[in-house]
Amino acid sequence: MFHLDLKLLRGFNAVACESSVTRAAERLNLTQPTVSGQIKELEQALGFVLFHRTSRRVTLSEQGERLLPLVQSLLALA
Repeated sequence: MFHLDLKLLRGFNAVACESSVTRAAERLNLTQPTVSGQIKELEQALGFVLFHRTSRRVTLSEQGERLLPLVQSLLALA
């Protein structure tokens, strides 16, 4: 069973807000590989892709767009 980890949700939220893993990592005071790993872990746990990636930026997938408001609500309550 998957246990929801707030650090994964914080990473997802930061990447979604910044449209960049590098800028999200800076915002969270983490390394870029750490944040990339968090996103990968969350995608594997959920079973779907959260972002479409290019060499310059990331954009939310359809599933990511639906998940973002829920994650933001959870983070506001945490």
